[in-house]
Amino acid sequence: MKKLMLGNEAVARGAWEAGVAFGSGYPGTPSTEILEYLVKYDDVLAQWAPNEKVGYEVAMGVSLAGKRAIVTMKHVGLNVAADPFFSSSYMGVNGGLICVSADDPGMHSSQDEQDNRLLAKAAKVLMVEPSDVEECRWMTKEAFTLSEEFDSPILLRLTTRVCHQTGVTITEERLTPPLKRFVKDIAKYVLLPSNARERRHRVEERLRKALKFGNESDKWNPVFKNGKKIGIITSGVAFGYVYELMNNEASIMKIGITNPLPVDRIRKFAESVEKLYVVEELEPYIEDTLKAMGIKVLGSELRPHTGELNLSIVERMLKGSESTKVTVDLSDVKINHRPPTLCPGCSHRGMFTVFRDMGLKVMGDIGCYTLGAINPLKSMDSCMCMGASIGMAEGLDRFGGEGVSGKTIGVIGDSTFFHSGITGLIDMVINKSKATIVILDNRLTAMTGGQVHPGTGLNMKGEEAPKVDLVDLCKAIGVKRIKVINPYNLEEVKETLEEELKAEEVSVIIAKAPCVLGFKVKLGDVVEVNVELCTRCGKCIRVGCMAIGEKDGYPTIDENLCNGCGVCVQVCEPKALTFKKKN
Repeated sequence: MKKLMLGNEAVARGAWEAGVAFGSGYPGTPSTEILEYLVKYDDVLAQWAPNEKVGYEVAMGVSLAGKRAIVTMKHVGLNVAADPFFSSSYMGVNGGLICVSADDPGMHSSQDEQDNRLLAKAAKVLMVEPSDVEECRWMTKEAFTLSEEFDSPILLRLTTRVCHQTGVTITEERLTPPLKRFVKDIAKYVLLPSNARERRHRVEERLRKALKFGNESDKWNPVFKNGKKIGIITSGVAFGYVYELMNNEASIMKIGITNPLPVDRIRKFAESVEKLYVVEELEPYIEDTLKAMGIKVLGSELRPHTGELNLSIVERMLKGSESTKVTVDLSDVKINHRPPTLCPGCSHRGMFTVFRDMGLKVMGDIGCYTLGAINPLKSMDSCMCMGASIGMAEGLDRFGGEGVSGKTIGVIGDSTFFHSGITGLIDMVINKSKATIVILDNRLTAMTGGQVHPGTGLNMKGEEAPKVDLVDLCKAIGVKRIKVINPYNLEEVKETLEEELKAEEVSVIIAKAPCVLGFKVKLGDVVEVNVELCTRCGKCIRVGCMAIGEKDGYPTIDENLCNGCGVCVQVCEPKALTFKKKN
């Protein structure tokens, strides 16, 4: 049966058709929807993990039990899971194991442009790359067989355009995988140095066998012949652009198994054409291999070194210019540009307003609250990776000197704290740091769509589950100073910060309020403006709420957006902003 699907949905469908028993991971765009579709299949156990490392390790345990498992993450998530990822290459698998790395060329929702094809090569695991929705389904499905046949985890490398494109796929029935049981095998599964040295040879043997398979496979590495003048080697989403532009003008080799690269097949193809191009996204991964083989090829020098590919870039790369296109005149269309901002009523807004007005040095983290770094709040000084805010606050406060020490805080969300902030806080406690940590607890993984986490009290299916209490957790770590505050009460926020920043030990402030979007919270009555009292000081504008506009220098309130949080009312010194009704 044919069905229209999202790329991520097709990955979930392919895993289900392969008889997958378990799925885990951590939400991160562009990979999030894979597990959200997989959990809909009643015969699969799918769950969110506290972080990618834990998700990978649980999936590896399922594999050892003889069942098929999949673990999903965005590209930077594989950094978190790198320890088990690299070691599992030596161990091999029992049941098939797929690790999804959803890379984000162009950094639509990420802090870097990491090409994880390089990690597959470094880990010496097999890697496959779908180029469209149907390939997302069948490659995922058959990758489990490859995993078991070659005793290797499989890295399924996706990119944003593959994850989020829609297309028609052919659905098939669910398979019943070969029955396997856990078999005690110390030499294989216990990576003592003596065992690991032997397993290292097995890894090379696996790659030799996989290389032979790839060189002979017309299905995984097909060639579309169309003359000898031009040849193009490509993979992943780049194939779609190449095929659309050059199907009638060039011979094309599409590589589906990109580690190990089918070098004999590539050489044969290269010898069959007069001029050879490589079109790939993002690093010159295939290109560098060809050049090391002594093959003359054009590639990265013809395309940008950053950002994702598109049809125009590939056309310029292969044809030297773009073809004439029909254009639409939009000169008379007025488009109001608004930068990304926190939702109306978001509990983070008041916190960052106070941080800014107090002149604090704010070590930030990954989440919705990263928007506190941009105008008009502009009150975050760093954001590196998940969990880094705590360690960075510890280091900056200890060595920042006058004006920094005693005015530094680490700001982290509740889901991010569970993900990778706990160990940083332990480090602060045992090393007697004096910095203050602020946990913004909105009860959800808000940035990626409101997924549950260990502090939510629900599992992925929405069923009740034990809830990890942040206060108890911080106490167990050894933190003695813990304050829970209402982030909408700006005076309370300021007084608590002033008190805790003076403390001679680690302190944790938990700003607790539910996500207004995730929980559909209406906080109070809408705000109105008394222009007779307004001094046009602009303080209400500077809280950065999208419900507050400006006309003739005076603030205006969009009643359809105002959530009644009261942050603007509290910063308005002349009391020109009030609630329409008593709040």
